[in-house]
Amino acid sequence: RRKFLARLQGEIAKHGVVAVLRDGIRHGAHHLELFYGTPSPHNQTAQRRFRQNRFSVTRQLRYSRDEAQRALDMALFINGLPVFTIELKNSFTRQKVTDAVEQYRRDRKPREPLFQLGRCVAHFAVDDEQVYFCTHLKGKESWFLPFNRGWQQGAGNPPNPDGLKTDYLWRHVLTCQSVANILENYAQVVTAKDGKTGRTKKAQIWPRYHQLEVVRRLLADARQQGAGKRYLIQHSAGSGKSLSIAWLAHQLIPLERHGKPVFDSIIVVTDRRILDQQIRDTIRQYAQVRATVAHAEHSGDLRRFIDQGKKIVISTVQKFPFIVDEIGNGQRGRTFAIIIDEAHSSQGGKASAAMSRTLGETGDEGEEETDEDRINRLMASRKLLPNASYYAFTATPKNRTLEIFGDPEPQGNGTVRHRPFHTYSMKQAIQEGFILDVLKHYTPVNSYYKLAKTVEGDPEFDARKARKKLRRYVEGHQHAIRHKAEIMVDHFHEQVIAQRKIGGKARAMVVTNGIERAVHYIHAIRDYLKECKSPYQAIVAFSGEHSDDGKTVSEATLNGFPSARIADKLQEEPYRFLVCADKFQTGYDEPLLHTMYVDKTLAGVKAVQTLSRLNRSHAGKYDVFVLDFQNDTETIKAAFSQYYRTTILADETDPNKLHDLQSDLDNAQVYGPDQVEACVKQYLDGVDRDQLDPILNPCVAVYQNDLDEDAQVAFKSKAKAFVRTYAFLSSILPYTNRGWEERSIFLNLLIPKLPAPVEEDLSKGILETIDMDSYRAEKKAMQKILLEDEDGEIDPVPGEGSGGQQEAELDLLSNIIANFNDLFGGIAWVDKDRAGKMITEDIPVKVGNDPAFKNAREHSDRDNARVEYTAAVNRVIMGIMKDDTQFFKHFMDNPDFRQFVINASFDVAYRGKVKGWEILENRV
Repeated sequence: RRKFLARLQGEIAKHGVVAVLRDGIRHGAHHLELFYGTPSPHNQTAQRRFRQNRFSVTRQLRYSRDEAQRALDMALFINGLPVFTIELKNSFTRQKVTDAVEQYRRDRKPREPLFQLGRCVAHFAVDDEQVYFCTHLKGKESWFLPFNRGWQQGAGNPPNPDGLKTDYLWRHVLTCQSVANILENYAQVVTAKDGKTGRTKKAQIWPRYHQLEVVRRLLADARQQGAGKRYLIQHSAGSGKSLSIAWLAHQLIPLERHGKPVFDSIIVVTDRRILDQQIRDTIRQYAQVRATVAHAEHSGDLRRFIDQGKKIVISTVQKFPFIVDEIGNGQRGRTFAIIIDEAHSSQGGKASAAMSRTLGETGDEGEEETDEDRINRLMASRKLLPNASYYAFTATPKNRTLEIFGDPEPQGNGTVRHRPFHTYSMKQAIQEGFILDVLKHYTPVNSYYKLAKTVEGDPEFDARKARKKLRRYVEGHQHAIRHKAEIMVDHFHEQVIAQRKIGGKARAMVVTNGIERAVHYIHAIRDYLKECKSPYQAIVAFSGEHSDDGKTVSEATLNGFPSARIADKLQEEPYRFLVCADKFQTGYDEPLLHTMYVDKTLAGVKAVQTLSRLNRSHAGKYDVFVLDFQNDTETIKAAFSQYYRTTILADETDPNKLHDLQSDLDNAQVYGPDQVEACVKQYLDGVDRDQLDPILNPCVAVYQNDLDEDAQVAFKSKAKAFVRTYAFLSSILPYTNRGWEERSIFLNLLIPKLPAPVEEDLSKGILETIDMDSYRAEKKAMQKILLEDEDGEIDPVPGEGSGGQQEAELDLLSNIIANFNDLFGGIAWVDKDRAGKMITEDIPVKVGNDPAFKNAREHSDRDNARVEYTAAVNRVIMGIMKDDTQFFKHFMDNPDFRQFVINASFDVAYRGKVKGWEILENRV
């Protein structure tokens, strides 16, 4: 007896209680079965044996032999072996589930045999409202997960009219049949090997409630309906889709209907290596892997694997079309279950091109199609096979996905809605703590810039395409890239590293709009990191090769290591930045990612998938941050609103940026407080501009003589950032600051006089044509985006055609630039009505009385009149400096605005047509 118990103890310690119950143990010449499994419906012998199992409950179980004589509220046993422990709390005694969790962490010592890994399957903390579980007690480090049904697509449990909210635990989950099913098909101890250290680590697996529910519901429906159905499972990131798919694939194999197998083979379509491994690990518990799982690489593989008796065939998205051909053409006598994992490929353009070639004959390729889109298009064009059931898992279903796989719901008005078969929402995942809310700290960055026409003629261009090219030119210019790279690096050091996010281990991702932009960014970020003497480095990720200054580069040559090591390298020091161009934006699950800098236009599912790279949880990770240079709050809100529910979020404003900028500017000692005060006083007194120069010129001399090139660029950029940011924040802050106001006036006068430093790496005098006054990035207030707590609804696929080449919108170059500046220039007028009156009435009237202009208008042509008018406007503007300083400032400092005023007011003065105000309204 003693030897047998010692053998039993050793086997449980080595393999876990689940494996011992499943497989029994060998002792000497004997093999002992310790548990009879779930019987098939018509096997009387197996049913009789199953009834011989002893499922027992012990209350107040004393588990400790020390003097404390500690006891558990409850323990559940199968044939004398403990499988579950439970701590019960009651709100009537003012104790909650959190008290039970703390009791496990504080009082249940991990060294006790009952609490060691594998000795029990799970430890439950239960009150009358919630259930939590833990599979491995580690004292204070014990990680308890919710085991709740969910309520209103959020955390918690729904009201129960027949009893406690948590009675599902003992009425449905911990019944004899249910526990046996979980032990046989879900629970297991898995061993993972660390590829870096070579160490192995064991983990006890127990399903979360939604995983158990969705697999059981899918199996029950397939058992009742047979093959030929479609299912859409909308499970958020953090839902554990990989395990859900593995459990489903395994249990579909023996599924029977009317005494016959429902499916001959299970096909899993995925690009995730981790899912492949998890399926193998799951199957390994029950059968020889070689005899069960295979990989289909070519069109003939499916038939060969079926003939060899393979039950689960794993294919990639790229090979999936061949699999469909094989099913449709040669296997119509068999039945299949096709499980589709949402596209997680990060291979970029090559994989997309291969998929496009494969699908070319079955439909038109859409713009920027994802793998999910391509699968949808292929299957829709071929008509879904009646001998196959489809199980589509995704967090962000598109309209086509819903229409193909969703459950139809006819409405009274004749429409047919489609909804997922099962949902685990992002709202619930966030509230349960499995993922973080990426919208909680979202900060858009407004980019402002002005372009001037540098050619004498006024040629015509396609306005629509020209606007896109103009923005790409400005945002992609090396000067703008450098400016934004500095913002990113400074923010990362000051707001992420300095605050020890994720215990000082936080990483950042830079999302760029193409390979060329990514290459420029990696150079700019590395240069600035070196200038800052930062200990950190950056990695770049893109597909293929690119020409950089005449040299062919790839991510491997720029990084100095193979592409396959990028994900692993980012986990190592000193790498903290990952610069991406259409890679790692989907399917990349790195919990150390904390901050994302977005310089790419995003919308819809692309926005959700990209920003969701940050949401993976990690010990010490309590928040994430997004700094977005391209998109606005409403666009991101609209994207996320379609795919999940979340809680109400409020706005925040951070004025400390102005304090920091003022401190940096003052410390540069280009000016002194006396100079600021004197200059502001004279300016407000309305003195002529030449009387301000004696104060400003000494400051310019210090700027030129005492600051080196880098310090000049830093000072001028920070000065412009200050005046622009103050102009924005001053209108919304609930308080005033005299120092900010004075410096705003002073710097607005000083900045135009600061010469642009000569920089060899900037071509064609960029600082003279598109300098920091022409481009600026303003970080707006950090925001918590409010999402409606209701189901998102997306429109169906449009019935009418939307293809074809669009007709060019021809327009003059001057108009294209004017419209571009209208959209992105932005002047925050204190009194817009007064500004309009200046253009439509005051200036035309005053210039109309100018003798030179009157003579030219009456006795000469339009061109000569225009020349005289321009000279007269300059004289009039100097006269209104005291009455309207803001108008004067923009006229003198902004060439585009000056030209706009002259053009608009000239039409009024020359033709007598009052249209300038209408133009101005559109502009401001």
